[in-house]
Amino acid sequence: MTTYALSGVDIAAGTQATKLIAEVVRSTHGAAVLSGLGSFGGCFDLAQAGVVGNVLVASTDGVGTKTLVATALGRYDTVGQDLVNHCVNDILVQGARPLFFMDYIAVSRLDPHQVAALVGGVAAACRAAGCALLGGETAEMPDVYQAGAFDLAGTIVGAVERERLLPRDVVAGDAILALPSSG
Repeated sequence: MTTYALSGVDIAAGTQATKLIAEVVRSTHGAAVLSGLGSFGGCFDLAQAGVVGNVLVASTDGVGTKTLVATALGRYDTVGQDLVNHCVNDILVQGARPLFFMDYIAVSRLDPHQVAALVGGVAAACRAAGCALLGGETAEMPDVYQAGAFDLAGTIVGAVERERLLPRDVVAGDAILALPSSG
């Protein structure tokens, strides 16, 4: 038995999860993505993406207790979408255009179909936002998480021209625009 197996990590389940998510991850890639699935670092060509902004804006977020709701319902794609949308909102309010996203999934025991649903939701939201799912990490930690528990977090990076960085010149009496939300 390997050291990984002795610590509760199921390499075969990880391999199966990677096979299940490969197509949806690649569906978010354009010519600007230079690295493939399984790279240790995601590579993104700013010039190829047509980035004219000279300021990168990044945000990291999680879904909090929505993981409990997803587990209770047995539905995981929606929390993946929520995660990306939280992060997109965080950089949009500064005027940035989303470029790429990276996810982090931590579980007690790896269920490849659960991971596929989570990443499927992340990928769907990335496509809708026009950004690449550049990479991520899946961690199986049975000694850290209770059976059936998981956590989901992600980081987004966008770009904006310095002179268009928001908020700028906000004064009392300015109009505030509100947009409807699906969740």
